Amino acid sequence: MYWKNKLITVLALSFITGGCSSFQNGFLGFAPVGDKKAYLQAREAYSQGNYQQAIEALTTYVYKTHNVRRREERAYRLIGSSYEKLGNLDKALEIYLEALEFHPQNVPLLIAAADLYQRTELLDRSQQLYERALKEDGNNLQALSGLAYNYYLTGFDSKAREFYDRFFAVSPNASPLHRARYAQTFLRQRNYENSFIHITQALTEDNENAAFWLVSARSLHGLGKTQEALEHLETALLLLPENQEFLATKALWLYEDQQYEQAYQTAQQILDSIPQNQLAQLVQALCLYKKGNKKTAIDRLKQTEQLAPTSFVGKVAHGIVSQL
Repeated sequence: MYWKNKLITVLALSFITGGCSSFQNGFLGFAPVGDKKAYLQAREAYSQGNYQQAIEALTTYVYKTHNVRRREERAYRLIGSSYEKLGNLDKALEIYLEALEFHPQNVPLLIAAADLYQRTELLDRSQQLYERALKEDGNNLQALSGLAYNYYLTGFDSKAREFYDRFFAVSPNASPLHRARYAQTFLRQRNYENSFIHITQALTEDNENAAFWLVSARSLHGLGKTQEALEHLETALLLLPENQEFLATKALWLYEDQQYEQAYQTAQQILDSIPQNQLAQLVQALCLYKKGNKKTAIDRLKQTEQLAPTSFVGKVAHGIVSQL
C-alpha cells in the first residue's frame, strides 16, 4: 500500500511539473531524449572531421546532465579525442582527467589519458594510468603494449619484454611494430640471435618499413654477417635513400670491411647534403689513411676535430692524430 501511494504521489508531481518526459529524465537521472539526439549529431560531426562542432555539441550534452556521476564517459572520450585531432593536447588531457573523477575505473578513459601522457613524454604518469587499467582488465592489449613501450623508451629492456610477452600471449598476430620493438630490446642487449629472429618475423608482415630493415641489418652485423648486413642496409636505403643514419652506418661498416673506396663514396653522399658532418669527414680521413694518403688524412683529421673538438667524434679524431 505504501509503494502504491508513493507511486501515485510521484505521478502527480510529474503531471504538475510538465508530464511524463520530466518524470523519465529527472527521476531516473537519464539524459533527456533531446540530449541523446545531440550526442548522435556530435558523433556524426566528429566522424566527418568537424571536431570543433563536435566539442561544442558534446560539451553542452555533458553538462546538461545534472547528476555528474551519470555523465556519459563516451561523450568525454569523444570531446578529448576531438581536442587531440585539433592538436590541443593540454585540453584533451584536462577533459580525460575530469572524466576520470566521475569514472575512475573506466578503462577506455584510463587508456586515453595514459596514451596522451606517453605522447607528451610524461611516462611516470602514463605508467600509473596503464597500471590502473590493467587492474580493471588484466588482459587489456592497450595497457600491456603501453607499459611495454614505456619500459622500452626508458631502456628497461627486460621489463619491456615481460609486458610484450604478456601482450603477444593475448594477441599473437599483433602489429609488426610491436614485434620490431621487442626485437630492438634484444638488439640493445647484444642478443643478436633473438633480435634477428623477431625482426625477421616483423619483416614477414611488413617489408616496407625501413627501420625494420635497419634492425635486421644491425642484428646480422652483430652476428658477424657483414655482407648480409650491408644487403639489408641497402634495402633500408632503397626505402629511405637520403637517411643520414643509414648512410653513416653503411660507411662505417664498409670501412670495417676494408672496402675503403666504397666507404669514402658513401661518406661523400652525406657530405653532399651536410658538408660539416663530422662523422662522414672522419670516415673519409680514415679511408684516405688506409689507402696510403697519410698527409692528406692527417690534415682531414685535424679539420674534423676543429669542427667540434669536444664532441665524441672530435675526441676520436684528436686521439688518432696524437698517435700518428
